[in-house]
Amino acid sequence: MKLNYGRTILVGLSFMSILAFWQFYDQVIPFLLEKRFGLETFAANAIMSIDNILAIFMLPLFGAISDRTRSPLGKRTPYILFGTLVSVALMVVLGLFEQSANFWGFMIALVAILVVMAMYRTPAVAYMPDVTPKPLRSKANAIINLVGYIGGIFSTVVMMFMLKSEKTASGESVYAEGQSFLPVFLVVAAFMLVSVLVMVFTIKENKLNEMVKDEMTEEKDEDAPQSTGKLPRPVFKSLVLILMSVFLWFTAYNAVTTAFSRYCVNVWGADLSTSSSYLLTATISAIIAFVPLGFLSSKLGRKATVLMGVALMTACYTVAILFTKQTPLMYLIFGLVGIGWAAINVNSFPMVVEMSTGADVGKYTGFYYTFSMAAQIVTPLLSGFLIDNLGFGYSVLFPYAVLFSALSFVTMCFVRHGDAKPVKKASLLESFDVED
Repeated sequence: MKLNYGRTILVGLSFMSILAFWQFYDQVIPFLLEKRFGLETFAANAIMSIDNILAIFMLPLFGAISDRTRSPLGKRTPYILFGTLVSVALMVVLGLFEQSANFWGFMIALVAILVVMAMYRTPAVAYMPDVTPKPLRSKANAIINLVGYIGGIFSTVVMMFMLKSEKTASGESVYAEGQSFLPVFLVVAAFMLVSVLVMVFTIKENKLNEMVKDEMTEEKDEDAPQSTGKLPRPVFKSLVLILMSVFLWFTAYNAVTTAFSRYCVNVWGADLSTSSSYLLTATISAIIAFVPLGFLSSKLGRKATVLMGVALMTACYTVAILFTKQTPLMYLIFGLVGIGWAAINVNSFPMVVEMSTGADVGKYTGFYYTFSMAAQIVTPLLSGFLIDNLGFGYSVLFPYAVLFSALSFVTMCFVRHGDAKPVKKASLLESFDVED
């Protein structure tokens, strides 16, 4: 049984389109809300959380709906194609409203595009497991994510060359005011459209499903259901526990990444660019660590590798509490945090999908994203309440992360399903098991 690399790359083009949009959204929209439309930080942050709120309800919903869809285009492709076409049109409208400084028009278009993106994100992610036997999903998932990162890199490069930046008094790099963002909206929209059209015209989902039907005879968890329906009690317990773990470690990690810039200013007296350099260190170390961590998980198993990653991150958060001023040692700490985070992400999503069947991959994909998104809604509010309302200040940030990270270790210890039997990998890509 061998993986068709070319076909897997083409299936991943929809994911590339999605990551191109989110990279653009996360970098440009907050700036426009504050600088172009004059919103306060709290209001801008509230608007930026809309996508997470929508995700909680819509990702599992449309994952399950697409599981049951039957059409000449397949069960995932209609959502991907329709969603992309509407999103691209809304991107153009959004750019026009931004250029004319029409706030309410901009807001209506923004909410509309977030709704549409939530409609087809889960079907796009679930497409790969649909057409890939379980023994090959690690390798395929690696390719899908490598293709996806190209989308994020594309948007970053476009913004670097098409938008002018300037330094604030505090040392933060921001986009210069007064420039037109419309060309960037158009370029990113065109990239999204071309990516998905190439996938749709080169991959016929129904035909592909027929081609791989005989290959979809992979080994299943002995307790896992053979069709959609109620999970056996032991598997359901493991599913609940791993989803709780996902919520807890995202609660810890996202609190740090969200508030660390203000931590640097308020606790260390450092400028905002300092936080960016530390967080960049974590990102780079995570990328470097993916492949060796894939080899490690092939020897130890997914669960053991996740537990090692959680333990490493908990230890790093604990050590970070000891530093009361900026120190080069924090680069080492954040480098290790990145490795721990990679160890978790390399294995957690495949563990959730492993408990599904071929008929409900979309639903389980939605479950995973629901809990991760829920954490990203709750943790800024909860950590902010402790920092501001209860008067603990920013010094509570790392103890907060230690608590939730340690709790995720405890819940993960009781997960009994979703692991893959360690096997010898045939290539580097098979070890590079990554999720978004």
